[in-house]
Amino acid sequence: MPNTHISSLHSPHIERVKALLGSRGKKFRKEDKAFIADGLQSVREALQPKFEQAPRIEKLYVTDAGLLKLQGEVDASLLEAIDIFPVTDEVMNAMADTESPQGILALCSFTEFTLYKLGQLQPKRVAYFWEIQDPGNSGTVIRTADACGFDAIVFSPRSVDSYSPKTVRATVGSLWHLPVIESVSLEEMYEFAKEQGFSISAYAGESERTFLELLPSEKQLLIFGNEARGLPALAEDVVRVRIPMLGHTESLNVASAAAIAMFHVGILQREH
Repeated sequence: MPNTHISSLHSPHIERVKALLGSRGKKFRKEDKAFIADGLQSVREALQPKFEQAPRIEKLYVTDAGLLKLQGEVDASLLEAIDIFPVTDEVMNAMADTESPQGILALCSFTEFTLYKLGQLQPKRVAYFWEIQDPGNSGTVIRTADACGFDAIVFSPRSVDSYSPKTVRATVGSLWHLPVIESVSLEEMYEFAKEQGFSISAYAGESERTFLELLPSEKQLLIFGNEARGLPALAEDVVRVRIPMLGHTESLNVASAAAIAMFHVGILQREH
């Protein structure tokens, strides 16, 4: 429901949003279990989450033009249930961290998803990323996993914050389509996969086998390494594979490699 129009650049709402987006934003996001989503696509998907315990909108800030955009994209009943704050263009510019904000910005809350909760969903396709550092890459792999029908994305400790503004923006709404689990060690991920009956493959450019040699499996865990350092030591029964390449490049960006592998496992193997 709409609240009082915010026009003052000294509004505490601006301070709250800027704290979650600023240089110390990660600290506040972790402490408050809150983050910012901006733009039509992200907010549209936030209003229509695809799994239980997906992040939810706590406050929605919109300019007059931004509200018109949303009203043209989502059912009116979805907006009626949201705490909406109309703002001026000046206030939106002060809040947003993009040069040309779309006039739509949401303060969202999240609950931490766990491997235990994931196990209750009986997942079949999961991708794990060890110490991924680039927010664009992390957002892209979440979006790709969504497109390829994966059940979850898991990140190791010392990976980039999944709720940083750049990551959220790069997911283009997929953050509300599948669980994202943070700070899971490689050992924890391995134990979970073994208990759940997953076959496990790790992608490394120096491997002799290619992923095309792997036999299809009903439940699969794919492991990807750090952008610069690759993979750490792995258990002996984890199959290391590479992506075959015909050109002269020595390696692929982790997001590109993950896209190829997840398409193969999530789409091609499923269809055949």
